[in-house]
Amino acid sequence: MPPAGRRIGDDFVDDSDSDIDVDLFDDEPGRSKGKGKGKAAEKRKQDKGKSKAKEQGYAWEATYVRSWDTVQEDEAGSIRGSVQDLIARGRRRRLLAPAAAIRRTIIRQLVLVLDLSAAMLDRDMRPTRFDLMLQYAREFVTEWFDQNPLGQIGIAGMRGGLGERIGEMSGNPQDVLKAISERHRLEPNGEPSLQNAIEMARSSMSHLPTHSSREILVIFGSLTTCDPGNIHDTMDECVKDRIRISIVALAAEMKICRDLCDKTGGQFSVVMNEGHFKDLLFELIPPPAQRAVARTGSGVTANPAADLMIMGFPMRLPDTSPPSLCVCHSQMKSEGFLCPRCLAKVCDVPTDCDICGLMIVSSPHLARSYHHLFPVKAYQAVNTLEDTLNPSKQCHGCSVAFRGTPSVVAGASGEGMSPFGRYRCPECHNDFCTDCDVFVHDVVHCCPGCGQ
Repeated sequence: MPPAGRRIGDDFVDDSDSDIDVDLFDDEPGRSKGKGKGKAAEKRKQDKGKSKAKEQGYAWEATYVRSWDTVQEDEAGSIRGSVQDLIARGRRRRLLAPAAAIRRTIIRQLVLVLDLSAAMLDRDMRPTRFDLMLQYAREFVTEWFDQNPLGQIGIAGMRGGLGERIGEMSGNPQDVLKAISERHRLEPNGEPSLQNAIEMARSSMSHLPTHSSREILVIFGSLTTCDPGNIHDTMDECVKDRIRISIVALAAEMKICRDLCDKTGGQFSVVMNEGHFKDLLFELIPPPAQRAVARTGSGVTANPAADLMIMGFPMRLPDTSPPSLCVCHSQMKSEGFLCPRCLAKVCDVPTDCDICGLMIVSSPHLARSYHHLFPVKAYQAVNTLEDTLNPSKQCHGCSVAFRGTPSVVAGASGEGMSPFGRYRCPECHNDFCTDCDVFVHDVVHCCPGCGQ
């Protein structure tokens, strides 16, 4: 058998390099036999240059955050604890906000405007912008009603250069979710119109009382807007009606969107990825702080907010009661609620009586709305165990044992993270784990140790 390499003249050629073999054994007359050797040298030079460039790194790597480098092993040789610390660090950022008393509106009226233009069919967010927007919109509505039981939400869309009313203003989350559950009715097409959508939302809130907040949340995925008139006039009308506009942009920042949010007191943000999209939406769930009202020369406030308002607590009818006609749907039903003023029958609460206009709420709804006004104080991170004579070994909330040795997470020292994974209530001085800390402040809104 022939050897792996063949000697041709004074050069030894390896058969494993197919390029060199083709060049050397070409029957073309006048072909140089040393060309293969030159190609091999050039190839080695290119490989050497690539390896050198790989060692130096790319220019964009200078600003890229390599989060996987911050993951470290714990005492058991597992990285699960460090990954949980990284996740918990992001969840605790909103808990470190100052807990000073802020005047907030617990009765909110929100119009959710969805972009249904052709730009929402882009696949830069999986599966598409449209499908991801519908998924996050359903989660947003569910969580919004959980934290704002006295509020109401209406759904609007913008496509084909027009504003479209998708769902009426309702305080029942099931009605709102039903309006955005049928995907075929919301198929994107055409161009959006910010002015038409905002005008429609503004007209639907013109009859609302001054003690309730008026808000418009726009999920905007296009870089253009097709408006029939001057949108700055619409902006001035929203400022006059004290309507707050917030926009979550999926593409890029537009100046008109920034101006709408800045002049009306809303929030403008641009989405970076799928997770950031959800975070930006959920940041708008807590009620915003009330803006200061300018005083006139006579000392009377212009458009003052109401300090007192009339509410009624209805009587619930059992399912076995005789059917009667409800005033909200004009249907015969057995269950329902009776208005304490005019004894009219309504299906769900909270709502406004269609007969006498009284706001009907239940006492649990009213009690759950107060946690925004009196939030639980932020727990303090425990950085050392020497400040307590008998530190607890288990979480006061879930009885899970704390870690014995501290763990280090890069960059966590300035974000209120405890190396022991424990956080102490400033009132009752009980220690809680990270999960219980987030659960108490986001869900329970009451400390299990001191009840505050």
